[in-house]
Amino acid sequence: MLRALLVEDEPLAARRLADLLARQPEPVQVLGTAESVAQAVALLAGPRPAPDVLFLDIHLADGLSFGIFEQVAVPCPVIFTTAYDQYALQAFKVNSVDYLLKPIDEAELAAALRKLRALRAAPAPAAAFDPALLAQLVQQLQQAAPAAHHKTQFVVRVGEHLKVVPVEQVAYFFSLEKATFLQTVEGRKFVVDYTMDQLETLLDPRRFFRLNRAYLAQQAAIQDIVHYTNSRLQTVLRPGAPDAQVLVSREKVNLFKSWLDR
Repeated sequence: MLRALLVEDEPLAARRLADLLARQPEPVQVLGTAESVAQAVALLAGPRPAPDVLFLDIHLADGLSFGIFEQVAVPCPVIFTTAYDQYALQAFKVNSVDYLLKPIDEAELAAALRKLRALRAAPAPAAAFDPALLAQLVQQLQQAAPAAHHKTQFVVRVGEHLKVVPVEQVAYFFSLEKATFLQTVEGRKFVVDYTMDQLETLLDPRRFFRLNRAYLAQQAAIQDIVHYTNSRLQTVLRPGAPDAQVLVSREKVNLFKSWLDR
């Protein structure tokens, strides 16, 4: 019997998937369900039996699910289950990642499980995924999304007044002391009611790049790029950032270079 771990932050969707797995001709045992990156990491790192497959939503309560792969080894294939529209399918299939569109169709689920069993029976198991590949997949999805899904302006508070800041005037966003700030090209700073993970999904990925956990910058704001070590890059932002060193996350260096050279 296949054993599965479900990572899904919508309880109804998680229960429906569990029911579908139980109704399969060869039922799949659900080892557990996680609603967040943190819960998934705890389950995968725990003493329970390792799953044979991970059903993984992309957007979770505490961020994008590929953050799981940065924190713990995932010992099994992944089947993504998310609400991205049809345009996303090709990006996943080209990269040999299974994909099920919500609401999950029982026949499509059965086909994905048959493919999984065939892969398990193959003499050479498939290579494990790494965080850089998963980040690239999400980047591809965001680039393929219709432009209407991208924010064009932000409403910020200035004293007792509200001010509209078009994205063209945004240099970068950064997080500091549990708050998220918008930095304008004119050097003004405003608090915004979004997390960095939310901003990453709302902004046009052709213009903005998530450099690391704390910084998301528009390309025009990247004044200089310096080799920090053999595998790390340091960016110089304009206007100057609160942190003296704004490094590109190690797992995003290749993706960052591709983003610049498109």
